[in-house]
Amino acid sequence: MTENDDTVTRRRVLAGVAGATAAAALAGCRGTEETAEPVTLTGDESCDQCGMVIGQHPGPAGETYYREHSPEGHDPPARFCSTTCTYRHRFANEQSGWTPDVTFLTDYSAVEYDVRTDGGATVISRHLDGAAFASSDDLTVVANSELQGSMGPALVPFGDEADAESFAEEYGGETLAAESISPELVGSM
Repeated sequence: MTENDDTVTRRRVLAGVAGATAAAALAGCRGTEETAEPVTLTGDESCDQCGMVIGQHPGPAGETYYREHSPEGHDPPARFCSTTCTYRHRFANEQSGWTPDVTFLTDYSAVEYDVRTDGGATVISRHLDGAAFASSDDLTVVANSELQGSMGPALVPFGDEADAESFAEEYGGETLAAESISPELVGSM
């Protein structure tokens, strides 16, 4: 190998190292965190908002992963007995500087559900398997229907907007994007 070949080889090695360093830095800017996934709830957990045992009540449930914050007493996500508690917790903690990474709600388009009368109230079945949850970014919610959840009026989420519209036609209420739920709406429930 000549001196010129040795210089070319060193330049190629340095260029490769510089390229790898730049790629690693770029990956760091994009973030290397894994995407959070919904967990299966056993039903024995207590709601992180109201303290009720999640599995003892009907209706949709929720989970929220927060950036740089964790619920007290257990690993993430924060777990909720209802969509109402999910949003109340989220709104209260956002005021304290907690930023949600993702919120998962029961997706009634993904499960076979039943609607029944329980103690004089019309309720929808509970589904706690991780596969029953979807990101609120992808859900349409029926608000102000005649159905009750564990905390009173239920916000019933659907992954398929047509399912939400059909549900609202049958049980009343209005459809809206789950991410557009406001503190005012939740406060009025």
